[in-house]
Amino acid sequence: MKKLLITIDGPAGAGKTTVSRQLAEQLGYTYIDTGALYRAVAYQAQVNGVSADDDDSLDQLCRGLVITFDRSQTGLRLICNQVDITDHIRTPEITMLASAVSAKSAVRSYLLDVQRNMGKKKAVVFEGRDMGTVVFPEADVKFFLSASEDTRAQRRYKELVDSADITLGEVANDIKRRDQNDSTRELAPLKPAADAIRIDSTDLSVQQVVNQMIAIIREL
Repeated sequence: MKKLLITIDGPAGAGKTTVSRQLAEQLGYTYIDTGALYRAVAYQAQVNGVSADDDDSLDQLCRGLVITFDRSQTGLRLICNQVDITDHIRTPEITMLASAVSAKSAVRSYLLDVQRNMGKKKAVVFEGRDMGTVVFPEADVKFFLSASEDTRAQRRYKELVDSADITLGEVANDIKRRDQNDSTRELAPLKPAADAIRIDSTDLSVQQVVNQMIAIIREL
């Protein structure tokens, strides 16, 4: 089977990360969590005291960043300026800040180049929110993964409950805010690509979703 560039877009909590990782593993592809790239910028903005509303400072910040993924025995690690920041980017505060900075043209322009360089050799699965619409409009296969709002809130809460002092209601509200921010922003709003294959994961297991995707890919 020829090497493909596969994109998986969708809202927070739809299961993109787990599905993308398993799909990449079963295909023998490289998995790229593009949301982690935006979280990296958000984390660096927080560390450096840069506001999400300060376009000039964000532009200057991005010019000084070198972000890569490094494979380890525990999986992919996110490295920014030679420092492993993987364990610092999953807090609720960074989540909301990442959503805010992702709407900024300087950030998107910087990460657009980063992502496209990562995809040049194909055999890769990119997970994000505008992979099939903006970053890789010519991707070989585009998926849009969704789920009900309640299901997405429950999934995200289970991810955070052991590491953050947060309630299910707070997670649900964060999901709603992110949906609103991501879908209404002027720059690269969250939406399915016109030719994306849509999958609703509300009542499906991760493996069922992956099986559907593999079946579709094998038909190409």
